[in-house]
Amino acid sequence: MVKSVSPYIFIENCSEAMEFYKDALGGEIKKVQLADNIEQFKGHEGKVLHAELLVGDSVIHFSDLFGTMTHGNLVKITLECESETEIRHVYEALLSGGQAEVELQNTFWGAIHANVTDKHGVGWLLNYQK
Repeated sequence: MVKSVSPYIFIENCSEAMEFYKDALGGEIKKVQLADNIEQFKGHEGKVLHAELLVGDSVIHFSDLFGTMTHGNLVKITLECESETEIRHVYEALLSGGQAEVELQNTFWGAIHANVTDKHGVGWLLNYQK
């Protein structure tokens, strides 16, 4: 069974947007990872790769826009999986009739991750933290 489900918002000026939502909703900004010193993000120094706004028992994930991201595909749903077997099963199920923007792979942050748009056009970020 999937461990948790939460929104992931891709937005320009991510740091500023997170402060806005923190003030509007309350909560605390955590786990800010910047694009600094990561080879594949050279030229994007200072941009937010990942951050979390903890609001009550919920988490809203945030990132700056990168690559081909445009308005219209700025919110995705994050699924935190409990095992490698589970993430592989969910990945294959959501990929059926859909497409992978980022194929299931090991990441520099120690997880197995994928970015999939399902056959209905819903965006999903799959993550299993090893």
